[in-house]
Amino acid sequence: MRSDPADYRFVAPGNLQGVMSLLAEQPGEWLPIAGGTDVMVQYAAGKLNGRNLVSIWNLPELQGVQVLAEEIRVGAGCTYTEIRKHEIVGREFPLLARAASWTGGIANQNRGTLGGNIVNASPAADSLPALLAYDAELILVSVRGERRVPYGGFHSGYKKMDLAPYELIRAICIPRVSSDYFQYTRKVGARKAQAISKVCVAGLGKLRAGTNGNVIDEVRVALGSVAPIPLRLTELERAVKGRAIDAELLQFAKRNTMAAIQPIDDIRSTAKYRSVVAGNLVAEFFEQLRMPTHSQGTRMCGAPGLVDVLARWNVVDAATAANEILPCCGSRAWAAAMAARRPLAAEADVLATSDEIWHSPSEAEWLEAFRSHPRIGDTGIGDSGKSGARDLDGKTVKAVGWSEQEQRKVADAAALTKLALADGNREYERRFNRIFIVCATGKSPEEILFILNRRLNNDEASELQEAWEQQRQITHIRLRKWLQSQ
Repeated sequence: MRSDPADYRFVAPGNLQGVMSLLAEQPGEWLPIAGGTDVMVQYAAGKLNGRNLVSIWNLPELQGVQVLAEEIRVGAGCTYTEIRKHEIVGREFPLLARAASWTGGIANQNRGTLGGNIVNASPAADSLPALLAYDAELILVSVRGERRVPYGGFHSGYKKMDLAPYELIRAICIPRVSSDYFQYTRKVGARKAQAISKVCVAGLGKLRAGTNGNVIDEVRVALGSVAPIPLRLTELERAVKGRAIDAELLQFAKRNTMAAIQPIDDIRSTAKYRSVVAGNLVAEFFEQLRMPTHSQGTRMCGAPGLVDVLARWNVVDAATAANEILPCCGSRAWAAAMAARRPLAAEADVLATSDEIWHSPSEAEWLEAFRSHPRIGDTGIGDSGKSGARDLDGKTVKAVGWSEQEQRKVADAAALTKLALADGNREYERRFNRIFIVCATGKSPEEILFILNRRLNNDEASELQEAWEQQRQITHIRLRKWLQSQ
């Protein structure tokens, strides 16, 4: 049943000193509230136990993001909207910016605060794994002064924390060293947005040169929704230090993760599902960390360009963002949807979001993407500036250049193979009324010709699905190239 307003007392001193004095005079009797998003849910359900509420909303001492040389200090009263839109947060701490975009809808992001999310102490909170991975610290304040504590030890059990009844969180401090790391985050929920996490993972890592190749210099891995508190996998982090990332390590990471967590069955998911997904996501983090583009240098996703490309793309207007990313796929609907899903924190988020969106367009929008490609074996730009593609609408010189890179093995093919590919292209177009799409990267001309002849035997529905999957793979390759561009 709903709560009765007459049962509650609400005061708003209007300044931090007034709030701290009230908490000190009657410790444990007052519940500080900022945005009130969780309080209102409990109140509406008749489950709000605290009867005396003191407002800390908009207190100047709890506001803003202070950028210092060694760290940033995020005021406990900062909303998720402020965090999501802050330039330095988006560029240097994309895991936190991404978590802010996951937290509820726009209304909740406008009211919900980072400090409130921490003291609400939900193990499913989206921002808390990111704070663990960033080695955040908390500044706690009371009439007795301030103290600074590592966030990693703040939660001691379900809804238990290192916070005295007379204390408040004043700020969250995050060291400014994260740009030297590959950064990864994934959230698994029932829906794409406004869903409580089934599993949430945040990871940072960097490699160093070893005797026989790159080895792990440092990793930090944190998870949410898999234990009574947000969890840092410190045992795994120590165990993999100095090791090469190979198939054995990926299996070890998966097993170690599944053994370390304590998932439960609840209305959102099962313990078994959470365990398997958590293990798979942590293994995916390590797998992406070892990718060649991550081995040269150690900034986010390993290449200096990615930090700058994503940070800038996340804040430009929607039309500019869509036009910039369009050559990666060729579908305007896909490009507009990608721009609408910003901010995206890391390469893994970009690729996962692309896959989600690519399932949604109509067949006509898929065909638009297919038409943006040149024929296999026909990529050159002649004197007229036009390619051999059937339809150059929506293409750019960048996309043509990517096509030439992807098909460079075909350019060196024997004359007979080129003739066979040309004949196959014409037959495919006659049969399906569109050009043949294949992810040519790394494939020999003979392999492509074999695939083309095989797919000529497909029915329309099967072939459309094969072309869809090939386009998805091409888009992944081009997104990675775009992210590494300067």
